[in-house]
Amino acid sequence: MDLAHVLHMNGDVEEASYANNSLIQQKAISLGTSSRIKAITNLYCAVYPRSFAIAELGCSSGPNTLSVISEVIKVVEKLCQELNHKSPEYKIFLNDLPGNDFNSVFKSLDNFKNKLRDEIETEMGPCYFFGVPGSFYDRIFPNQSLHFVHSSYSLHWLSKVPNGVDNNKSNIYVTNTSPSNVLKAYYEQFHIDFSLFLKYRAQELVEGGCMILTFLGRESDDPLAFGKGSSYGWELLAMALNDMVVEGIIEEEKLNTFNIPNYYPSPSEVKLEVQTEGSFSINQMEVSEIMGADGVYNTNAFDSKSEMYESVAKGTRAIIEPLMIVHFGEGVIDEAFDRFKIILESGISKERTKITNLTITLIRKP
Repeated sequence: MDLAHVLHMNGDVEEASYANNSLIQQKAISLGTSSRIKAITNLYCAVYPRSFAIAELGCSSGPNTLSVISEVIKVVEKLCQELNHKSPEYKIFLNDLPGNDFNSVFKSLDNFKNKLRDEIETEMGPCYFFGVPGSFYDRIFPNQSLHFVHSSYSLHWLSKVPNGVDNNKSNIYVTNTSPSNVLKAYYEQFHIDFSLFLKYRAQELVEGGCMILTFLGRESDDPLAFGKGSSYGWELLAMALNDMVVEGIIEEEKLNTFNIPNYYPSPSEVKLEVQTEGSFSINQMEVSEIMGADGVYNTNAFDSKSEMYESVAKGTRAIIEPLMIVHFGEGVIDEAFDRFKIILESGISKERTKITNLTITLIRKP
């Protein structure tokens, strides 16, 4: 499976689209607001760029795509007013894999710019938008062309399913029942991917440029200490798929060859890769948590717990459905997520889950 051509969030505005099912991602972005404001303030006051280049990597589509871009521009415009500076022009690069729903993003740009101008209430510099399809594990921008890079909930996606995980039977991710070689293969793929990511961004950022990255991760250095954390949803989805194998709906071989291309690193693993690659200094590292469905969803907006967990299931489906269709076929998807929702109700409701976020602020060294 060539992930670069099949991996994308569900597009459009349908019921199971990413645009309508990305509250957890929105929550994670909001938790990093203070770090971003501080970093953008320091960056602008150090560089004073006349043309400010911003890249959103793994932009996807929907309400979260332009939220950080809006925040960055507002911070810079406020600084310009306070310092009596002329507003810079903004070059905004939106990157994701080619299957991303860029059309929806482009259609929203006029409304975005009009809303932003109304909120700022002063004359701001022009905003130029560019769509940049391609993997961020390759070069995607010219040398020293960027001032600020942001990515949230994208870098836990690997460039491919790790090699040598064929014996991870009945699992779709790393669990306590996975053979030791599977964990090693996942970590090695993370090492390869993230080191390349850092190498290429170092070439694309100006000296002193800033990068803020938010991962889905884990707190513990123990690679199997997932508990009821970020990967728990994959365990529950695997339960649903295993039940379908038992009933003959899905072939066992199909399940045994399906593995999620994610890796949830620990803070020490992220720091080690940054220090080993050597192009960036670590300005700040934060670990934050989102407590389960009740911590993300407004429970008052649902008539029942069942309705809330249906929304959780849709959120998972929005993320993984394209990969599942390619591997299992479209005919089993509805059944798989109906069962997943039932398992959510009986499993997650008994013990609150927590989602661990790692946010790191990096500065390009001279």
